[in-house]
Amino acid sequence: MSSELISPSEAVAGEATLVDVRSAPSRIEFGTVAGAIVVDKDDVAVEFGADNRDRSERIVVFCGSVKGSGPVVEKLEELGYTNVAHVDGGFPALRDHGLPIQGV
Repeated sequence: MSSELISPSEAVAGEATLVDVRSAPSRIEFGTVAGAIVVDKDDVAVEFGADNRDRSERIVVFCGSVKGSGPVVEKLEELGYTNVAHVDGGFPALRDHGLPIQGV
């Protein structure tokens, strides 16, 4: 499987569940995108492994960089999700794109 890498504008086009997998210290220091689900990277399988989730829902993962989000996208694909992507440039790119940030 190949991970789909998208731009910040593609991330916010249409309806998608944004998932922030950055560390707690990073979220505390810089905030997160308003409305994003916050999930620890190690808990992705637990959070998204539930059988009652729609495996075709659009999920866009972001971290501080693609090095952090790429493995999470791969894990979601292993869990059967078929519409998963991550953001080129991660959280900084989303913030710079003008998305509302909460918690700062």
